[in-house]
Amino acid sequence: MTVIDIDHTSRWFGNVVAVNDVTMRIGPGVTGLLGPNGAGKSTLINMMGGFLAPSTGTVTLDGAPIWRNESVYRHIGVVPEREAMYDFLTGREFVVANAELHGLDDAAAQRALATVEMEYAQDRKIATYSKGMRQRVKMASALVHDPSVLLLDEPFNGMDPRQRMQLMDLLRRMGADGRTVLFSSHILEEVEQLASHIEVIVAGRHAASGDFRKIRRLMTDRPHRYLVRSSDDRALAAALIADPSTAGIEVDLKEGALRIQAVDFGRFTQLLPVVAQANGIRLLTVSPSDESLESVFSYLVTA
Repeated sequence: MTVIDIDHTSRWFGNVVAVNDVTMRIGPGVTGLLGPNGAGKSTLINMMGGFLAPSTGTVTLDGAPIWRNESVYRHIGVVPEREAMYDFLTGREFVVANAELHGLDDAAAQRALATVEMEYAQDRKIATYSKGMRQRVKMASALVHDPSVLLLDEPFNGMDPRQRMQLMDLLRRMGADGRTVLFSSHILEEVEQLASHIEVIVAGRHAASGDFRKIRRLMTDRPHRYLVRSSDDRALAAALIADPSTAGIEVDLKEGALRIQAVDFGRFTQLLPVVAQANGIRLLTVSPSDESLESVFSYLVTA
């Protein structure tokens, strides 16, 4: 069993803490690393792939430190997010070059290109590739030495629906074969479709861990905030605050509205129109005031 252990690991760049005291274990199967942009996902993947040293803590593969450990690198394949590549090479030349670095021949490169269905474009210059095609040829390069660990940083960016489905099917097969596959994403629905296990990172900190049902429940059950305008804000506030689904209400005079924090999402959404109708109040605007991805994930840090 191939396992990556991240143990009380931090990484900083000058005064910026990119990863803050993270501990997690990544085992066989498909794991999704979920978090908003800038959360520290790429830094974590770079430490798991051996491109960055931890500032503190350890990152190991089956107990062996990954940083500057050439024998470990032969078991890891990495698909980086960055798009920059050697555009003057053909796709085939790019994958062959990586095969040669591992002491492998052209046959290994051909197998990897066939795995990602890029044979049809292997003799074209990378400069002519779409973003999705670039992603797939990077994938071929990462698979050329048949690694037991595959790390992918936002792999679905730029892919059309057909390409996404092909890559998802490939990653599912690899996970089912017992490989350790980790991919990062900032889209919960993307992770739900593929990952059997999810690790959530927010602002460099490990925020949550579990299957997608647990993560979805944590996000759904968090307090929700609404901006509500009505024909009688004060009367509406008095009626709502008496119900346990509402944790707090603030009258925003500048906006001419109520800012409401609901702790029982389902009950509150049913209660609001009933209370308004019972008190003869017209609802003019009801809108979520904190539905950005940042706010949803940030709740998990303090949950």
